[in-house]
Amino acid sequence: MWVYEKKLQYPVRVSKCDPMMAKFLMEQYGGADGELAAALRYLNQRYTIPDKVVGLLNDIGTEEFAHLEMIATMVYKLTKDASVEQLEAAGLGAHYANHDRALFYSNAAGVPWTATYIQAKGDPLADLYEDIAAEEKARATYQWLIDMTDDVDLQDSLKFLREREVVHAMRFKEAVEIIKADQETKKVF
Repeated sequence: MWVYEKKLQYPVRVSKCDPMMAKFLMEQYGGADGELAAALRYLNQRYTIPDKVVGLLNDIGTEEFAHLEMIATMVYKLTKDASVEQLEAAGLGAHYANHDRALFYSNAAGVPWTATYIQAKGDPLADLYEDIAAEEKARATYQWLIDMTDDVDLQDSLKFLREREVVHAMRFKEAVEIIKADQETKKVF
């Protein structure tokens, strides 16, 4: 099903140690509108979506895992040289106490990821509209993250991710139109 290339989808560079920014990026790692929730949502929904668009959910769900890998790399690079005092000052003291420097699926506030973030109604249009909303929320979050850092290298990777969210939303909108057109065609049995 997948071919894994041992490189990131897009290069991730950071200019400096910044544990506070790493904490904010955790929102896209384990938050409700983050990459893990998106990947699992789309790969789960593909089982009840019409065949005409099932490949789209598979493709985007897979790409979301690549984005999750990019976010993990950003968080790692932003914290790898941080002292315990810097981690504590950034609000990551509880994380350090529980996980050391290991990544853990939680949001920026430290709330652990939960399966309740994954929506699946079983109605193709309802699910696709949920997916469009998820992509738009992720796009907005990436923009806010871009606004929160002055690290131009980090901004570059975040801009890439933001633009992929735009593309995904557009593709889901196209899928809505495919489903609507299919529902309107006369069925002969």
